[in-house]
Amino acid sequence: MAPQREISAWRPGVPGVVEVFHAHYTEYAYPMHVHEAWTLLIVDDGAVRYDLDRHEHGTPHDTVSLLPPHIPHNGAPATADGFRKRVLYLDSSRLGDDLIGPAVDGPDLVDPVLRHRVGQLHTALAHPGDELEADSRLTLIAKRLHGRLRPAAAAAGLARPDRPLAYRLRELLDARLVEGVALDEAARLVHAHPAHLVRAFSGAFGIPPHQYLMSRRVDRARRLLLDGRPPGEVAAATGFYDQSHLTRHFRRLVGVTPGRYARS
Repeated sequence: MAPQREISAWRPGVPGVVEVFHAHYTEYAYPMHVHEAWTLLIVDDGAVRYDLDRHEHGTPHDTVSLLPPHIPHNGAPATADGFRKRVLYLDSSRLGDDLIGPAVDGPDLVDPVLRHRVGQLHTALAHPGDELEADSRLTLIAKRLHGRLRPAAAAAGLARPDRPLAYRLRELLDARLVEGVALDEAARLVHAHPAHLVRAFSGAFGIPPHQYLMSRRVDRARRLLLDGRPPGEVAAATGFYDQSHLTRHFRRLVGVTPGRYARS
């Protein structure tokens, strides 16, 4: 079978994400190289072996690999069928230099919860209009990475749920239902760290901010559809990126497409 090299790469509109890179290689081996950004890697099929700081590492199932910037590494398939991987390149606004040492010492984190969350983040990054969801997920992923690599510092930063903060964010989301709000902007407006803001909201209401916003938008879309307005017009009027964006979230929350809902 001929060697396969399938890739897709893009830069999403999410702060701190330099690049999203998906690839399927069967025989290709990376030479030693460096990146100026953090490399957050998950492998969906097969496995990768690589050298980092003169030590050999690998990517078994449920592993999340975090390779620090400016540290040389290579990479090659560890199985006969190659590997399929998904990678995020993140700048220092998401992960600081204080994590470089711990990441060099232990770049492969066996953490099924973290692995699942990184997969969810890639799904959100693939859909225009879901930037708030992607930003929220990435913020919590960065917090978990800090907790795994610097557990003492993460434990010292734990705080009780902040319900007044959660209510302030809910008021902001209600006021910006159509135009939306980026997580960094919301954090500035309510004077809170983004990670603390997401945790406070989720703890108070049992739902993350992005999911709350989408459910409010779908609720409004239902009323407009019943008024006889076409789905494309409803999508624009309720803050969705386009009609397919509305359809995906509408079907997930209501169980049917907007068109079928309107015809009912």
